[in-house]
Amino acid sequence: MRDPAFVSARNNPRKWTRPFGWSRATLSPVNHVIALDVGGTGMKAALVGADGTLLHEARRATGRERGPEAVVETILGFAAELHALGEERYGEPAAAAGVAVPGIVDAERGIAVYAANLGWRDVPLRALLGDRLGGLPVALGHDVRTGGLAEGRIGAGRGADRFLFVPLGTGIAGAIGIADRIEAGAHGYAGEIGHIVVRPGGTDCGCGQRGCLERYASASAVSLAWAEASGDPGADAADCAKAVASGDPAAVRVWQEAVDALADGLVTALTLLDPRTLIIGGGLAEAGETLFTPLRAAVEERVTFQKLPAIVPAALGDTAGCLGAGLLAWDLLADRRPEPTQRPTDPEVSA
Repeated sequence: MRDPAFVSARNNPRKWTRPFGWSRATLSPVNHVIALDVGGTGMKAALVGADGTLLHEARRATGRERGPEAVVETILGFAAELHALGEERYGEPAAAAGVAVPGIVDAERGIAVYAANLGWRDVPLRALLGDRLGGLPVALGHDVRTGGLAEGRIGAGRGADRFLFVPLGTGIAGAIGIADRIEAGAHGYAGEIGHIVVRPGGTDCGCGQRGCLERYASASAVSLAWAEASGDPGADAADCAKAVASGDPAAVRVWQEAVDALADGLVTALTLLDPRTLIIGGGLAEAGETLFTPLRAAVEERVTFQKLPAIVPAALGDTAGCLGAGLLAWDLLADRRPEPTQRPTDPEVSA
């Protein structure tokens, strides 16, 4: 079930206030950027104006069943179409592009290192996109960290100097927000909260460990547990949440086991990171207070010396990745903007 207040908060905003302190006039030659969020089954894209307006939005199937090379070509073709549309419709080409992809990402080198759900390895995506788009500057980011960037700047974490964004979907990952930026770690693996071991010796995980958080508290884990408990192989986490709301004791048991595992993982994370705000997103968070009320209670029960953060739902929904990709592109331009040079003072001419 979806909490009505949460649904109203997830209003898919069409504008944000950019945090760089640039005015529209300052960027008058730069009309828009391309933003792409690549998922396992679908892609979301937008042309984003300098004031944050989503000038154009589009979606397309990723087509992973056709293989990794076809997926890459789909991404390149989609970006090229957006580039041509922007130039035709807005009178000038995009100034940059931002792309968010799943899996392991080397953002500094612009390489999509590995994605199990897309089947690719070591794809130089930034270079490929730059070539296809005529030398356009391209920023590449990890999908969860990119979504976290958007939630931190323009969503539920806006105004928080330290936050942790945790989407609960097929798996669980995290984005560590520090002072308007996302911490990627020394090797680009920071935030993998889904692979904190919360049940030692428990269920096998694809990462090679046993008892990882995402095997107990992701939307897919809850779906599996409820399908087994209910005897309905087609039942999923949303069905479990509805059954919880109606008081079904089996559903309450399954749900509470997931909440307890999630609270254990989150307390470990907040002990290490001390965030001011903890943002929970993804499919499981759409249950609203059916999730948040017991989760806040479970986290509060577990903290001792730690400071309890605000635990809030994500605000941007499935647009977070695309909005974050737009922010990556604007950040790229901000980083490339030359520092103003001071004109030397003319020497004083004596009479």
